[in-house]
Amino acid sequence: MIRGIKFVGIPVRDQDRALKFYTEQLGFEIATDQAMGPGQRWIELAIPGADTGLALFTPSGHERRIGEFQSISFWCSDVHATHAALKKKGVRFKQEPTREDWGTMAVFQDPDGNEFVLGSKRA
Repeated sequence: MIRGIKFVGIPVRDQDRALKFYTEQLGFEIATDQAMGPGQRWIELAIPGADTGLALFTPSGHERRIGEFQSISFWCSDVHATHAALKKKGVRFKQEPTREDWGTMAVFQDPDGNEFVLGSKRA
């Protein structure tokens, strides 16, 4: 039986720049970084305390996905505090924290312009 999601893929143009952002600014940890085909590496990141990770990898032919809204929502205990901490580290926010019926959310961008939701786990 399926037990969860191991990782989700994030399409990026420059793996080195993306790796620096996700580790230094967001605080994720390198689980795997190895060569994979010509000109690319398989970079899998762990989110401290989470079961699901990220893969900074763009499959050939999927370059058009880079810089779009990604259907990935990261959760944290306090959106306002996390927003403030990430902003101090230089993370760009497209939408400041706002309260919705389901909880609080903000939208941030990575260096490639990929957009992600930062939200509370519960209302």
